Amino acid sequence: MSKIREKNQVLIIEVACRLFALQGYAATKMADIAKAANIPKPNVYYYFSTKDNLYRAVLESVIQPLLDASKPIEQLDDPAEALTEYIKTKLRISRDHPYASKVFANEVMSGAKYLPQDIADGLLQQSKMIIAKFESWIDEGVMAPLSPQHLMFTIWAATQTYADFSWQICNVMDKAALDNNDYAEAATFLTQFVINGCQVKSTAS
Repeated sequence: MSKIREKNQVLIIEVACRLFALQGYAATKMADIAKAANIPKPNVYYYFSTKDNLYRAVLESVIQPLLDASKPIEQLDDPAEALTEYIKTKLRISRDHPYASKVFANEVMSGAKYLPQDIADGLLQQSKMIIAKFESWIDEGVMAPLSPQHLMFTIWAATQTYADFSWQICNVMDKAALDNNDYAEAATFLTQFVINGCQVKSTAS
């Protein structure tokens, strides 16, 4: 029963990700999600109780990977290695969680009206950690003196755009969808762009 429950919950979250991304929170009904998932509506309520709970689950499906993505920045001392891994991980999230990423982007663009406070707090603490680490690298002379805030914003924008603006990117590249090689090429380009542009010096021995 636990496997069936988990399978149904994953399915409902996946369908909800797509509908919330395409229609928005207010326009998406639990009945729409149940129909698209081919699951009785009472079952959707059984697993998530309310639309708010389901929306939170959708946000958490991408928020936790986003929070985990900064571990290289937090744990690695070498800025070149840390930035390389951070950018690769952020692009992987855009590849693996495109609809959830769009839901998160839409939520932020609409003023984060439905974003739970604990999630907002976690994201703010992550941002402060990243900024502090960038500042420490600048102080150590292994990164050019620049705005750590704007560097962080630039990395966010450059990586998350592959999910949030996927239609435009695929249209320009004349592809129905990006493949793994496209993401690998993007990771190489963005890493070189950031490391060279920020005059990052590797401290690896």
